[in-house]
Amino acid sequence: MGDEQIYQAIEAGARGYLFKDMVRNELISGIRAVATGQRYIPTSVGSRIAENLARSGLSKREIEVLGAVAAGLRNKEIAYQLGVSEATINAHIKHIVEKAECGRSDACSIF
Repeated sequence: MGDEQIYQAIEAGARGYLFKDMVRNELISGIRAVATGQRYIPTSVGSRIAENLARSGLSKREIEVLGAVAAGLRNKEIAYQLGVSEATINAHIKHIVEKAECGRSDACSIF
């Protein structure tokens, strides 16, 4: 699966992404994370997403927040990790969503 297909799967609501050649422990961790409502994206996929996000118009902090959301962290956990309030995280997520929608009724990709 190419990068564009991975992005489309995530945009469509995929909670995780696994490679068929993953080691057993990583595969189990991914399945458990998704089963508990978190997201699971392998580091290599996350790195490629981050590379493309730099071109998206998102701020450095918005990219950090989006990465934490993609890792399955809750807003409260992200706020603690970044040393800011939960309201600040909510504002960042709102801005990310606004930028992702691109002012059109059919949402466009921030990737």
